[in-house]
Amino acid sequence: MKKDATIVVSGAQPTGELHIGNWAGSLRNWLALQDAHPERCWFFIADYHAMTIAYDPKEMQHRILDLAASLLALGLDPKKSTLFVQSDVPEVVELGWIFNTVTPVAEMERMTQYKDKAERQEKNINMGLMDYPVLQAADILIYGGNAVPVGQDQVQHVETTRVIARNFNKRFGNVFPEAKELLTETPKIMSLTEPTKKMSKSHGPKSYLALDDEPEDILKKLKGVPTEPSGTITDALLKTEAYAGVALLLDLIELCDGKDARKEAIASQPVKYGDLKKRAAEAVAGRFADYRAKKKELMKNPDRIRMVLASGGAKARAVAKQTMDTVLRATGLR
Repeated sequence: MKKDATIVVSGAQPTGELHIGNWAGSLRNWLALQDAHPERCWFFIADYHAMTIAYDPKEMQHRILDLAASLLALGLDPKKSTLFVQSDVPEVVELGWIFNTVTPVAEMERMTQYKDKAERQEKNINMGLMDYPVLQAADILIYGGNAVPVGQDQVQHVETTRVIARNFNKRFGNVFPEAKELLTETPKIMSLTEPTKKMSKSHGPKSYLALDDEPEDILKKLKGVPTEPSGTITDALLKTEAYAGVALLLDLIELCDGKDARKEAIASQPVKYGDLKKRAAEAVAGRFADYRAKKKELMKNPDRIRMVLASGGAKARAVAKQTMDTVLRATGLR
C-alpha cells in the first residue's frame, strides 16, 4: 500500500463564538480530511493571528478554550489529527521572521485580503495585517504542509506560501515543499439581516446563527430574515436580490437536512414564510443538537481540553524544532 504523503495544515482564529458559516465553509471539511488522512492533519488555534484584531487580553484564554471545545464537540478527533494552540509553538514566529527576509514587499502589497481587512478596521491597520500571509506560510511549512484546505478567497495566500518556499529553497537549498491549495466545497451562507452579504459577526449578533444558539434563539433570529410577499418560489426568482432571504432559508434547510428536505419545504405553493422559517430553525437546531450537548459536557471539565491542547502542542513543537534545526543550519545561523 502506498503511504499517504499528504500533510494537511489549517487554523482557526479564537475571535468569538463560531457560526454556521464557519462550519459550512471550513470546519466540516476538517472532519472529512482527518478521516481521509488520519494522523496527517495539523489543526491549530491561531492566537498569534487573532492579535491583528483589537481584543481584550483577559478574554483570550477563554476564547481559546471555547474554540477548542467547539472543535472537539464537532468531531475533531485527537487520535486522527493534531489539535494545538499556535503560540505553544514559538518556533513558527522565528520561521516567520526568516521568511520575511525572502519575501518581496510587492508580494505583500498585492494581497487583496489585506486591503479588505484594512478597510474594515481603519483605526487598527497594523503590520500584522500585512504580514499575515508570511506567518501563515510559516504555519504551513514548519510541519511540512503540502495541502491547505481553503476556499477560493484564500487561494492567493497559498500562492504566496509557494513563492516563499521557492525563494527560500533557491537561496538556501531544498528544504520546503511547495504547498498546494486543497479547494474545498465552501457554500456561502448569507447574513440573516442582510442576506445579500456573507454571514459575519461584524454585522451584529442578530445577523448570524451561532453553533451554540439554543432552538428558541435560532427561531427568533430566523423570524427576522427579510422575505417577499408573494410566497411564489422559482429557481429564477431565488437568484434575485428580492428573494435573497428566501434563498438563505432554503440553503439552511438543505445544508442541515439535505436536498429532499429543501424540495419538500417548497412543494406546496404559495409558501407560508412563517412555516418556512420554522422549518429552517428546526433543521439547524436538530443538526447541532449533539454538538451543543457534547460541548456543554466538555466545558464541565476544562482541564481535559487543556490536556488535549498540551499534548497536541508538544507534538507540534517537536516537529517544529526539527524543522528549525534544518532551517538554521541551511541559513548559516547554526
